[in-house]
Amino acid sequence: MFHDHPRKSLRRLVLTAGIAVVLAAALLFGGVRLYGLVSRDMGEQAAAALRQAVVDAAVQCYAVEGKYPESLDVLEQEYGVQINHARFIVTYDVYASNQLPDVTVLEK
Repeated sequence: MFHDHPRKSLRRLVLTAGIAVVLAAALLFGGVRLYGLVSRDMGEQAAAALRQAVVDAAVQCYAVEGKYPESLDVLEQEYGVQINHARFIVTYDVYASNQLPDVTVLEK
């Protein structure tokens, strides 16, 4: 009896290698996609935390001084708010000294 095992083994090897390449590509694509989603979510959370820190400092200033600060610089210099200006854009709009300022934080 003659058996053609080398051809069968070669086909099986090529098929196994092809499946392995497809699975590796799918895992790589999924990992890159997951990293992008997690990174974006972390950026949104950091922006929300920064906004809350600015609002909290403004409220603390109001409690101490009886008025909201006129600018973001006051919060940075006197109330310890630290802003990464290279990463975030922060707008601080004051309408009156007795109204909570409008604070917006955007990630660059």
